[in-house]
Amino acid sequence: MKKQASDMGRRQLLKALALGSAAGAVATVSSQTLAATPTVAPSEPKSENYRETDHIRNYYASLNN
Repeated sequence: MKKQASDMGRRQLLKALALGSAAGAVATVSSQTLAATPTVAPSEPKSENYRETDHIRNYYASLNN
């Protein structure tokens, strides 16, 4: 019985090593892919959502007084 228990421990160790090395390989490839992805900086910030209308100008004017 003792021999079977030591075999199970050895199997668990081998499984853990295999899974650990596979996870390390995936993490390495993923980080290299993310690092290689170019980032595109916008040339000009678009202000399509913000419009300074009369009521906004009135609000800004009320803050100064």
